[in-house]
Amino acid sequence: MTPQEFETSLKKGVVPTVCFLYGEEPFLVERAARMLLERAIDPSLKDFNFNVFFGNESKGVDIIDSAQTLPMFAERRAVLVKRADQLKAEALEIMLPYIQNPSPGTCLLMTGTKIDQRKKFFLELKTHGVLVEFKRFYDNKLAGFIQSESVAQGKQIEGAAAELLSALIGNNLQELSSQIEKLVVYAGAKPRITVDDVHTMASSSKAFTAFELAKYLGLRDVANSIRSLDALFLNGEDAPMMIGALTRHFRQLWRVRELLDKKIPTPDIGRELSINSFFLGDIIAQARNFPRRDLKRIFEEFYRCDVSSKTGGLSYGLMHGLAVGICTGGW
Repeated sequence: MTPQEFETSLKKGVVPTVCFLYGEEPFLVERAARMLLERAIDPSLKDFNFNVFFGNESKGVDIIDSAQTLPMFAERRAVLVKRADQLKAEALEIMLPYIQNPSPGTCLLMTGTKIDQRKKFFLELKTHGVLVEFKRFYDNKLAGFIQSESVAQGKQIEGAAAELLSALIGNNLQELSSQIEKLVVYAGAKPRITVDDVHTMASSSKAFTAFELAKYLGLRDVANSIRSLDALFLNGEDAPMMIGALTRHFRQLWRVRELLDKKIPTPDIGRELSINSFFLGDIIAQARNFPRRDLKRIFEEFYRCDVSSKTGGLSYGLMHGLAVGICTGGW
């Protein structure tokens, strides 16, 4: 079942007796779990009809005992197993008969990150229950998520504002949701969140400084690139996040550069790569600064810096050299 099918089913009032939600995007997994639990049990009777277990701590017997307990003063009880992907083989074996014949008065919900669908447990779960994977969003899907999340929180957001927030925060959905919540409050009585709202709210954040660094590197502006880099190190920015933001930006420049080299018209580039017209001119101007041979070298340096960041060796000197190299081409 897809996440969209799962949500539609829930809205129709269908509560599965057995459900496993998993994937690399914990925000979506946790949100879907909340939606299910809100429909599965009466909040006023939650103390009587809700149990939580952790897969890395459970032998399976305790989970099944709870799932087979009759609900008290209610139609249904719920059992949540967090980190269910860490259940040991013995626990899965114990739980298998229940999965094949679940109690109609219980919603057994399991959540996790990665699973092996070849295992008998999950093959049976797909037959007798619901299995839903929540994949990490690609960058070009983030603006759509931001717009739908804004509407869910009570406010429209301009397309360009959604694109800017996406560029600032990246694919951390938890952080995006948090920023949208702040923007909804900041916008007040205004009917929609604007680009100016995003600029104002983000201007003092590390994410905005990383966004600025990417922009100035794209412009091959040495002085402002170094200034932004200094601010990031002064604020103790997380090195992998910094490299990730730069990689996303230059990946987009590379894709634009390829289309420019094919003589694709500007409006078609925007449509092909889903770039909002508000930003298209700036992105194309930056892409023109980099022949593909330069971009290839830049990504080799990104890889070197990424490896260093994950081994604790990403120094200011290395990042300074990267910034100067991108701006001047003098590696």
